[in-house]
Amino acid sequence: MNVLLIGSGGREDAISEALINSRRIDNLFATIKNNNPGIVSRCKDFLMTEETDIEKIVDYAIKKEIDIAIIGPEAPLNVGLVDSLEEYNIKTVGPIKKVAKIETDKSWARRLMADYRIDGCPIFEIFDDVYQAKEFLEDNKDVVIKPAGLTGGKGVKVMGEHIKNKNDAIEYIKEVIEKHKSVILEEKLEGEEFTIQTFTDGYNLIGSPAVQDHKRAYEGDIGPNTGGMGSYSDRCLNLPFMNKKDYNDAIKILKDTISAIRDKTGERFKGILYGQFMLCRDGVKLIEYNARFGDPEAMNILPILKIDFLDIAEAIVDKKIDKLDIDFEEKATVCKYIVPKGYPSNPKTDSIITIEGKINKNARLYYSSVNKIDDKIYTTKSRSLAIIGIAETISKAEKIVENEIIKVKGDIFYRRDIGTDILIKKRIEHINRLRRIN
Repeated sequence: MNVLLIGSGGREDAISEALINSRRIDNLFATIKNNNPGIVSRCKDFLMTEETDIEKIVDYAIKKEIDIAIIGPEAPLNVGLVDSLEEYNIKTVGPIKKVAKIETDKSWARRLMADYRIDGCPIFEIFDDVYQAKEFLEDNKDVVIKPAGLTGGKGVKVMGEHIKNKNDAIEYIKEVIEKHKSVILEEKLEGEEFTIQTFTDGYNLIGSPAVQDHKRAYEGDIGPNTGGMGSYSDRCLNLPFMNKKDYNDAIKILKDTISAIRDKTGERFKGILYGQFMLCRDGVKLIEYNARFGDPEAMNILPILKIDFLDIAEAIVDKKIDKLDIDFEEKATVCKYIVPKGYPSNPKTDSIITIEGKINKNARLYYSSVNKIDDKIYTTKSRSLAIIGIAETISKAEKIVENEIIKVKGDIFYRRDIGTDILIKKRIEHINRLRRIN
C-alpha cells in the first residue's frame, strides 16, 4: 500500500514509525510544513507545504497513487481535507469536516452532549454577548472560559489560575467573542485529568491505555499552558489514581458520543476519537473531545501497540474495527518534551540542538517542531523533541527518560517531574481525598 501521512510534529513522527513497521506498506509519503528528520528518514518522498493547503495535498496524493491517508493534526480536519481526499476515492483516517466539529466547535460538542443526555457533561452556558456572560459570572464565581474554535490547546483559561479576577475574565471573554464569535463558560471541575484515545469506525470503538498529559510549562504544574510538556501511562488500561470503573465510564461516554454523532449528522465518525476527562469526586466528566491522536499522548501508546497499525487504519475506513483484536504490551511509558528556552511565551528560535550518542532500545526519540538544515537540527517557536521511556513500571520508564535526555544538548529545558514517584503519589492522594469527601 502507498500511504500518505499529513503533519510534521512529534505525534506524526510516532505515527510514521508505526506505519513504516507495517508488513503491508510499500511506500510512505508525507506532507509536512517543517523538515522533521524522523518523518523524512522514513519516507520515499515528501511534500513541504502547509497542512491546510488542500489543493496541493490532494494533487500530491493523486500523483503518488495513495491508497490510504492518515491525518495527524486538527487543522486539516477543520478545513475539510478529508472531504476533498475522499472525493477522489482516497481512503482517509479522520472524520469529514461536518463530523470533526466535535473538536473544532466546542459549543457544538457541548450541545450534542446536552441534547443526547451523554453522561459526564458539566454545567455550561454558551454566549455570543459579553453582557449576558457577565450575568453568568455573577452567579458562578469559579468558571472555565473556553473559545468555541481551535486554539492549539492553549485557549482555555480557568478562574483563579490563569485569570485572577472578574475584570480580567470579562476582558478575555470579549477577546474570545471577537475572534471565535461565541464563548463557553463552564463550572470549574476539581479532580485529576486523564485522556483516552480510541480507534473507531463510527459504529464500534476500541480504547487504548489512559494517559495523563501535563499542560503547564513548569514543574509543579505552574506557569502558562502549552501544547503539552509530557505524559505517562501505566502497564494496564488505568492510571494509578483510577479504577476499572472510571475507565469504563469514560469509554461509555465515547461510545454514546459516536452514536449521537451518527444520529445528529447522518455521518459516521471514523478515525481517532480522543476524550479528555476529569476524574471528580462524583465520577468522570468530559472536558473536551479531540478528533485525532493527542500530542504527546500518541507517543505513549503507539510504541506499545501489538497489532499492525495499518491494519487498524484500514479497519477504521472499512467499518471493520470490531473484527480486530487490538492489544497493547503490558508496559508503562513516560514522555518528556524538550522545548526551546523561553517556551511558550518567548521561545528561542533557530538554535541548534545536538544528540550525543544513540538512544537506548527501551526508549524512543521523536522529533517535533524542528527544522533540519544541512545536517543540523534547529528549534522553532514550538516544542522540539520528545523522549519516551518504556518499562515495567512508570518509575522505571521515568528513569530511562532521564538517562536518555542528558544526551540532548542546546538552549532547551523540560519538566523533570513528569512520571516521578512524587508526582504520581500526589495524584493518588488527591483522588483519595476527593473520594473520602464523597
